[in-house]
Amino acid sequence: MSAATLLQTSIADLQLIKRGKVRDVYAVDDQHLLIVVTDRISAFDCILPTPIARKGEVLTSLSTFWFEKLAHVVHNHLVTTDINLMPEVIQRHSEKLAGRSMLVRRAEVFPVECVVRGYLVGSGWKDYQRTGEVCGHRLPGGLRESEELATPIFTPATKAEEGHDENISEAQAGEILGREVTAFLRETSLQLYREAREYARGRNIIIADTKFEFGLDANGRIILVDEALTPDSSRFWPLEGYTPGQSQPSFDKQFVRDYLEQLDWDKRPPAPAIPSEVAEATTARYLEAHRLLTGNDL
Repeated sequence: MSAATLLQTSIADLQLIKRGKVRDVYAVDDQHLLIVVTDRISAFDCILPTPIARKGEVLTSLSTFWFEKLAHVVHNHLVTTDINLMPEVIQRHSEKLAGRSMLVRRAEVFPVECVVRGYLVGSGWKDYQRTGEVCGHRLPGGLRESEELATPIFTPATKAEEGHDENISEAQAGEILGREVTAFLRETSLQLYREAREYARGRNIIIADTKFEFGLDANGRIILVDEALTPDSSRFWPLEGYTPGQSQPSFDKQFVRDYLEQLDWDKRPPAPAIPSEVAEATTARYLEAHRLLTGNDL
């Protein structure tokens, strides 16, 4: 596979539906979409101008791995990642698209992200320090940064079109989606996280938290969409050396966030470029996470 970076795609034969923070989404037909995972990286909800080499490949391969491994828990939108099994109109662009593209079933995506936290970190740690709660969950006193929670918690968030996503309570999610749907998403998200966390620990990785997205397919069935348990949607820590009470080294884009936190930047667009050594070290972390979790090198 080529290590050439891809910041943006343009496929004249297909209609571009959406250009997200990382993914370019194209209409294929009435039932299917093409999702192309670029090497763009976002931090603090801003897209950085610096690409992360091979990131799109890692995210595509890892999502495929998890979609297949966890298909017994919930159906997902993936049809294939094999360019040769996709429509001919896509195959014509195989040089750019191979290794970073998914043909998926269309779904009506819910406007709430399903976050599961197994450890106290990030915005959850900040909220806990301030209020003793995380998204409506009252936690015991005296917990430390990066500490494992007694049981994982479901902490939904709204998907903001602009600016930052907002943490909400499960009750607020119920007002948006309905209580029955929210309960299904909670139980499904927690089961996905628990099974993935147990598997990852056996591969010497801690999944501290993760984010899932769901939608309704053409048959009205709730399915898992977007990505699953990647370094973009999750915090991955090495099990070896894990020490509560401090921030942890990671295999995810926390490395980029930590660099940006040192800058005099207000976390609003335009985002600053990152040095080549930070980009290369991030690529190395993504590739290592892939190797540890799947047992294969890209």
